[in-house]
Amino acid sequence: MSFVCGISGEPTEDPVVSPVSGCIFDRRLIVKYIAENGTDPISHGELAEDSLVSLKAGGTGAAPRNVSGTSIPSLLKMLQDEWDTVMLNSFSLRQQLQIARQELSHSLYQHDAACRVIARLSKELTAAREALSTLKPHTTAKVDDDVSIEESDDQQGLSEAILAKLDEKSKSLTADRKQRGKNLPEGLAKSEEFAELKQTASHTGIHSTGTPGITALDIKGNLSLTGGIDKTVVLYNYEKEQVVQTFKGHNKKINAVVLHPDTKTAISASADSHIRVWNADDASSKVVIDIHQAPVTDISLNASGDYILSASDDSYWAFSDIHSGKSLCKVSVDPGSQIAVHCIEFHPDGLIFGTGAADAVVKIWDLKNQGIAAAFPGHTAAVRSIAFSENGYYLATGSEDGEVKLWDLRKLKNLKTFANEEKQPINSLSFDITGSFLGIGGQKVQVLHVKSWSEVASLSDHSGPVTGVRFGENARSLVTCSLDKSLRVFSI
Repeated sequence: MSFVCGISGEPTEDPVVSPVSGCIFDRRLIVKYIAENGTDPISHGELAEDSLVSLKAGGTGAAPRNVSGTSIPSLLKMLQDEWDTVMLNSFSLRQQLQIARQELSHSLYQHDAACRVIARLSKELTAAREALSTLKPHTTAKVDDDVSIEESDDQQGLSEAILAKLDEKSKSLTADRKQRGKNLPEGLAKSEEFAELKQTASHTGIHSTGTPGITALDIKGNLSLTGGIDKTVVLYNYEKEQVVQTFKGHNKKINAVVLHPDTKTAISASADSHIRVWNADDASSKVVIDIHQAPVTDISLNASGDYILSASDDSYWAFSDIHSGKSLCKVSVDPGSQIAVHCIEFHPDGLIFGTGAADAVVKIWDLKNQGIAAAFPGHTAAVRSIAFSENGYYLATGSEDGEVKLWDLRKLKNLKTFANEEKQPINSLSFDITGSFLGIGGQKVQVLHVKSWSEVASLSDHSGPVTGVRFGENARSLVTCSLDKSLRVFSI
């Protein structure tokens, strides 16, 4: 039997065991190590030469021959001593190398953490400087007890020509809507058919995969306009699975998007407090509307196609011209307090609109006099989404606690309430073109039949919160987006 030395890794001539570490060494090497260090080479505990225990291997037990004093044996002894020294030095170097590796790894980790902190602080400093540079002085004029209109040089006010244009468009839309209401489209989906609603397409490569999450959606025909956490807006043909245009310019995530009926103009609102109007042909930003002092949370296009409503966390809503970029008016939803406005939408006629805010109150506004026409208290949490029925009679609102309410605008009261079991925020609401069905985007996608107020479809295909829901033609398809970075199409 032969033993291997713990220092040299070679077979031992005179094996001994250390009572401190229990390892076996060649006596010649361990004695020299003890003479230099006084410790065990493995455990580094104190060790004396007389503590070593000799080991006897099987064999004859005959003692080796003594080295004579000739020159050749002397040379061999000198070489043996040199080899022992090299082995001891090699062992020490291996230990020092291991310690150096550990210290280097720790230093690199600290350096990487420091670089990350510096990068984050630099980014925050840049954002703070940009926010400071965009601050503008404003003065506020009190109109009545419920409304505060902010005046600045950028605001032109609602002229008689603009009011006449809006009024003429409203009358035309009212007449068209009454005509459509007499006969429903022949191909309109029936409530029982929604049991067959299945996913037909899923698109996950539209936005950046590095910062995943689609936060806003609008569709026109087979074109979808989406905004994401990656600060970009994308015009996408979901039937051809082709990106038509990508718009870049915002500094923070996108909160809302609107695709103009001409499909050549896209409008986006961002947490950087700006609203941008894009040209789909060359991806240029035609107009930048800078009227709010906090993130813009929602936007809604007037039926005329020339004006946009915007809501913001600065507690104001604003009415602006998308061609000139000028704000025509800016009004506080609750003077004297800072109540964030989470959602806003025009009535189909374009002369009134609704807002939902952090105070859980839904307000209906008259655009002509910028005053409150009605208020609907009833939610117990912040109102996150709002949608008017195409018939103009009903309003749906969704809150942060997963509750959806249907309001009658004629009787000014709550008709029905639908509560989600998940109690998750309702991020998106959308009626189909006839007002027969209501799409809900929360933790999952749900479709309600408005008349019976019953759930006709529930879709859990998304793996994250649903942020956008839109109906296709005749409610036979549904387009949705989610923070799971996917755009999905469901069809009957």
